[in-house]
Amino acid sequence: MRQFFTIAANAFMELIRQPVFLLLMTASVSFELFLAVPYYFALGDEPKLIENSALALMLLSGLFGAVLNASASLAREIRVGTALAVLSKPIGRAQFLLAKFAGVAAALTLLTYVNLVGVLLCSKMAFDAYGSTDLAALGIFAAGVAIAYALAGFSNFFLRRPFVSDAVLALVVMVTLAAFIIIRFTQQQQTLFTAGGLDWRLVPAGILILFALWILAAVALACSTRLDTIPTLAFCSAVFLIGLMSDYFYSMAGGATGNAPWWASTLYTVIPNWQLFWLADALDMGKSTFHWEYVAKAFAYTVGYAGAALAIGTALFEERELS
Repeated sequence: MRQFFTIAANAFMELIRQPVFLLLMTASVSFELFLAVPYYFALGDEPKLIENSALALMLLSGLFGAVLNASASLAREIRVGTALAVLSKPIGRAQFLLAKFAGVAAALTLLTYVNLVGVLLCSKMAFDAYGSTDLAALGIFAAGVAIAYALAGFSNFFLRRPFVSDAVLALVVMVTLAAFIIIRFTQQQQTLFTAGGLDWRLVPAGILILFALWILAAVALACSTRLDTIPTLAFCSAVFLIGLMSDYFYSMAGGATGNAPWWASTLYTVIPNWQLFWLADALDMGKSTFHWEYVAKAFAYTVGYAGAALAIGTALFEERELS
């Protein structure tokens, strides 16, 4: 187990040292806050529009993060020979692959956490045509991001520490601190249609998006055992798009009437249904409560699907020639 945790920790640290990870985290959470700045004139539906857009941005950034992290964690190491050097030790390929997935999942959890904080702040800063931009909250958040980069620059210049990983960790801390200050010490927008406070229903919605990213990371890691970054991105994008339309394709094949052929039922089972992890439509319907039992069932689905994808990836990795 010590070897497993060592490989997972090294994979996690290697991923957060990637400049693209820092750029993706900063750009996604900053753009989420920017969504709460303009006037939309949506006749009182501004909070719903902003929350849906922020959740979609979280999912999109996680999609790229999952594929790029999985490819950087495995495909690049196979290409440069690092994986061969590690596997020359008494470490099995299945253990190596599972440890890499644990590192990728931890990095995606960190990215999703920062994005979820941004989504929650969006729900507080949202306003309608009778309100105005929350400049105080926007300034506090911008100051937090600037301080995070300044701390990383200080540690890099004076302590000779890596800038990117320190910036990622500092950004997590400062975004959390900025969110606490905004929630605790700034006033809620007083508008005609305001619901007041944070929309805490976004928390389980963000957790379900994280589960979807874990599944996508498992699929990308399985692809990375044989493919490079661009083919892996293309394959995972195709799986993502087909999974979004799987309900439509299954109903067209007769699934709505229960007369679907065996091949349609098989494909519908094999392809992940991303609509199960998207709760924006349920939130738009005004549901004020959320059953955490659904999150538990989604977690069981995630474990099963990710486990199946990693099992296929392990079989492909066992037959891969690394020399």
